[in-house]
Amino acid sequence: MKLYKIETVQYINSSVEDCWDFFSSPKNLQTITLDNMSFEIQDFDNKRMYPGQIISYTLKPLLGIKVSWVTEITVSEENQYFIDVQQFGPYKFWHHKHFFEATETGTKMTDVVHYALPFGYLGRLMNKLIVENKLKTIFSYRHNKIEELFNSKIK
Repeated sequence: MKLYKIETVQYINSSVEDCWDFFSSPKNLQTITLDNMSFEIQDFDNKRMYPGQIISYTLKPLLGIKVSWVTEITVSEENQYFIDVQQFGPYKFWHHKHFFEATETGTKMTDVVHYALPFGYLGRLMNKLIVENKLKTIFSYRHNKIEELFNSKIK
């Protein structure tokens, strides 16, 4: 199994507490996801993030094909970090860590994703041709949306 890694860092002009308030709510996932992916939460318990929480949703990541995805929040330390793991979905492996660190001007947010695709050699080829670029597009959109939501406000 070939394991891939994506790491992004973003500085947010807001307190760790405000960032945590936004990012620990599964309801806000749709806000920071590309519209053309048709992201829709199917089921979650309407509570703030906690270890063991299950969130199921559908989205159309490629070619308009609808897929189901089930995420489990495996670890959550308020105002510090949380980890979500795909339990069911398009990846063979998906492990996403979100870190929040106070800075002099706000918050440093770091995302680290490890993922693997099914289908061996074909999966590696698909990663190179499609998946890697799609994930870069998704995280670029997320970065820009967070800039719009948090960093374009006049303080």
